[in-house]
Amino acid sequence: MIPVLDVRGGRAVLARGGRRDTYAPVRSLLGVGGAGEEGDPVALARAYRDTLDCDEWYVADLDALAGGAVQRALLGSLAGLRGRLLVDAAVTTPERARELVADGAARVVVGLETLPSFDALALVARAIGPTRVVFSLDLRDGAPLAEAALSGTPLEVARAAVIAGAGAIIVLDLARVGSGRGVDFVLVEELRRAFPHVELLAGGGIGTARDLERLAAAGLDGALVATALHDGRIKRDDVAAVRRADHPSDSR
Repeated sequence: MIPVLDVRGGRAVLARGGRRDTYAPVRSLLGVGGAGEEGDPVALARAYRDTLDCDEWYVADLDALAGGAVQRALLGSLAGLRGRLLVDAAVTTPERARELVADGAARVVVGLETLPSFDALALVARAIGPTRVVFSLDLRDGAPLAEAALSGTPLEVARAAVIAGAGAIIVLDLARVGSGRGVDFVLVEELRRAFPHVELLAGGGIGTARDLERLAAAGLDGALVATALHDGRIKRDDVAAVRRADHPSDSR
């Protein structure tokens, strides 16, 4: 499981349905004294690490995604906690990708929502290496969020991203984010069959431990979760149980 930090103006906010102008600061049940109660992203990252035993975090920089500056100071603070950062900050050029890596990102996300072309994705992959590049298959109600030049079925778009050099794929339906409806299991299973050797992650609507179990059983490599962690529907024991089932030799 990869916990999510959606950050805007230096605060962690709770994402719902992709309607970013309505996102409010996170109030979380995680951690002693309600870590992140005021939307403190560093406190939340510590809770993800110490309470949930998760050392990789997905960070969506909503300022950058809206066309603003990258929250570089915040990324530096998060990187200082020694977790692995998977950063979505509107990467469309090698220069921005290199900057994020310099700021502490272990991997960078290239999102379909902001991608001008698959040639741009290929340039990023060549600049920092495919293993550092994660393509986000951004959807809304199952339809790709893409410019006309990048249109196609989700499977076609994912295939073009893999050919361009993406080392991993995230399936993310913004309409499902924060809903608890779960992911589109038909789609993620189709992608798993089509790309058996590509790292495959999914997010948007994961609301129960059963969702995590189903994703693990489908062969996915990771799940992006936020709301269900903050409201207590998914707890540390749930995360540990899925981890043990997926990796029986892991005694954590």
